Amino acid sequence: MTPTEIKRLQTYLQRTFNNKEIKLVRRPNATDSVEVMLADEFIGIAYRDEDEGEVSFQFHMCVIEEDLPDA
Repeated sequence: MTPTEIKRLQTYLQRTFNNKEIKLVRRPNATDSVEVMLADEFIGIAYRDEDEGEVSFQFHMCVIEEDLPDA
């Protein structure tokens, strides 16, 4: 991901979720993805995908069961 793509995606996620605390952070050994942080907490990975010249981004968030509130 280029710095411009990272900034644009970060702005999109901040607007979509109405939260300026969302930050995208480069991963040390990956060029196609970034870490998605909420304040100082890791919440997922965003991937860049290019297929036949079309670029899209995927956001994968994993929630572990122990983090869920009681029903």
